[in-house]
Order: sequence, then C-alpha cells, then structure tokens
Amino acid sequence: MQPLRDTTFADVTDAEAVAACYLLLRQLRPHLSGPEELVMRWQSQARAGYRLITLLHRDRPTAVAGFRIQENLVHGQHLYVDDLVTEAAARGGGFGGALLQHLIWLARADGCAKLLLDTPLANVLGHRFYYRQGLVAGALRFNIAVDER
Repeated sequence: MQPLRDTTFADVTDAEAVAACYLLLRQLRPHLSGPEELVMRWQSQARAGYRLITLLHRDRPTAVAGFRIQENLVHGQHLYVDDLVTEAAARGGGFGGALLQHLIWLARADGCAKLLLDTPLANVLGHRFYYRQGLVAGALRFNIAVDER
C-alpha cells in the first residue's frame, strides 16, 4: 500500500481529544448522545484496556479506531477492534485501510496472534472493505438481550 500524504497516527489520551473525535465516531455509533457521553464511556472502557487511535489527515481526525488487547482460550492474545470508522466524505481515500494496517502493526508489536473485529451481517460495504484488507470471516456471533424491559 502506498503511504498517504499528510497523515499521522495519534493515540487519543485525554478527554479533550476524545471529544474531538465525537462527530467522527457518531457516524458509526449514532446512539451516542454527545461528546460528554463519549468521554464518559471512553473513561470507563479505558480502565479495562480500551484505547483510541486516530489517523490525522492534515491535522484533522479522518479515521478513528477503538481497540483493546485481549486474551482468551480460542484466539490466544489478540487485538480486538471495537470501533473503526472513516469520515464519510473521505471513504475510498485509503484512510481506513491505512488505519487498519496500523492496527495490524500494533498487534504484531504487542505479540498478538490475531486481529479480530465484529461487524453486523447487514454491513455489506464493511464486509467488502474487510475482505479487501485481507480479513476473513471466521465466525458468526450470536447474542441475546438479557434485560427484562
């Protein structure tokens, strides 16, 4: 892959930087009520190892990923991607692919055996993107709501 011009990766490590990613993350997580909720959730999840990294294009967040290093019996140590989104107007420009490749590099550097992520079955465009990036569909996840509403 050709390196993108005018781009850098930055760890998002404080509340102000997290809030600056809100409009971008809202494209993936529209249920978030505002920057305050995002910061609150980030703070809670960060205690369990969740990290945010952004791809800055010309010093502006253009793609962002939320991830954590996990270990389990099925996959061993792996990097799990919770969130991955590129600004809608910048899709197709290679930013998402560059960020995903950077996550793969981070996974290797951390001694992970794999990079994993989940995506809805209806996310056909996302599936095409992941296949183009070399990811393969290896499982089908089942779930059930357990609250009694």
